[in-house]
Amino acid sequence: MRVRFGLFAAAALVTLVGLAPIRADLPPAPFKLRAFAVNMTNVNVPRGNAGVLEIRITGWSSAETRKRLIQLVLDKGQDALLSALQKEPVKGRLSMPNWQGPDPQNYRLGWDIRYAAQSKLPDGGDRIVILTDRQMSMWEVRERPRTYDYPFVLMEIRLPKEGKGEGRAFGATQIKFDKKQNQMVLEQYSAGEIRLNEVEVIK
Repeated sequence: MRVRFGLFAAAALVTLVGLAPIRADLPPAPFKLRAFAVNMTNVNVPRGNAGVLEIRITGWSSAETRKRLIQLVLDKGQDALLSALQKEPVKGRLSMPNWQGPDPQNYRLGWDIRYAAQSKLPDGGDRIVILTDRQMSMWEVRERPRTYDYPFVLMEIRLPKEGKGEGRAFGATQIKFDKKQNQMVLEQYSAGEIRLNEVEVIK
């Protein structure tokens, strides 16, 4: 089942284009974020695999990088974006250390973050946007089912000035430019999202 999230994609990707300089409120990289991930999608997940998501930030992507990546989507589409993103220097790592049972995508070990950016929220908090290529199993790469055409992970996290934050993640998405609507469109393979609750910064 595929569901279009055009409004969210427009907001997230416009934010990605216009992010402000890094704020001093967050600790300098490297630092770690820890969140409790709750799967709200219609994809069956083995019991016990909802739990801790760790996000290690080792650096931030430049303004020039975000402009170049957005322009690639406009000019050449998502395949060009994916190829360029995979060549970007690593900006951190995602992992689910308490994943239980079979792990063909290596969630326990995690995978690299290729784009990470930060902006200031009106209330004094921070917004972090993460975009990276999706971890795929050997079977998925070899057989290329429909999910193969949904290669991105997109996250948006909001951290208040005080206390724990929240966010959401989309784990198998396409990123395209809709010429008729003249806007970026995010299309997710499955319905629903992964909610990130109790997000906290660990220095």
